[in-house]
Amino acid sequence: MLFDLRSRNRRAAVRVIYILLAVVMAGGLIFAGVGTGVGGGLLNAFENNGSGSNSSQSLVAKQVKTAQRETQKNPSSTQAWIDLMQARLEQAQSQQPAYYNSSTGVYTAKGKAILQQGISAWDQYLKAAGGNPTATGASLAKTLFVGTKDYKGLAMAYQYIIKLQPKAAGGYLCLALSAYASGNKGLGDLAATKAEALTAKVDRLTTKSALASARKTKSTAEQYVSSEC
Repeated sequence: MLFDLRSRNRRAAVRVIYILLAVVMAGGLIFAGVGTGVGGGLLNAFENNGSGSNSSQSLVAKQVKTAQRETQKNPSSTQAWIDLMQARLEQAQSQQPAYYNSSTGVYTAKGKAILQQGISAWDQYLKAAGGNPTATGASLAKTLFVGTKDYKGLAMAYQYIIKLQPKAAGGYLCLALSAYASGNKGLGDLAATKAEALTAKVDRLTTKSALASARKTKSTAEQYVSSEC
């Protein structure tokens, strides 16, 4: 016999050996990917870590190039500029956390630089649209300005939004908040009055209190912009 199992100590030693062999074999199977159905096991997963992310980034880069070509070929096309704005926004969100932290909603300096290119596309879009953006264009601009914390630009975007939705209290509320955050209390007060008037009575006191706090300090206004707009 290979092992004499009559001794209690020998039987215990054999059990230990078999347990160690089982652990080694299981580990080898998992890391090699045998029978796991995970396409190559953990080692392969580590080697290809981020491959899906790289694929997504590559797709976004192609979208940016395509939109750029369209704007160069037809600079009067409003859709081409909207596509470029959208592509820049997606590009800024494509690398986390290098460009964007999805948990906090905060962009890095590199991410903001890409968003700024989207804002440049917004400027060209406005020219192509004759100063009459669609809700889609204005909404994209709003998101770009929020990301760069450009509250003056954000207030401008909301002025276009309320033209398209003149009875929406939320538009006036965000216009007031962004105006206060940019230091423009005159515009903020006008928008605040309209926001309060359009807000349901049950929520009016809360809205009035929030606007009053935002008017006092820019930092409070900025916080409200982040949470409400």
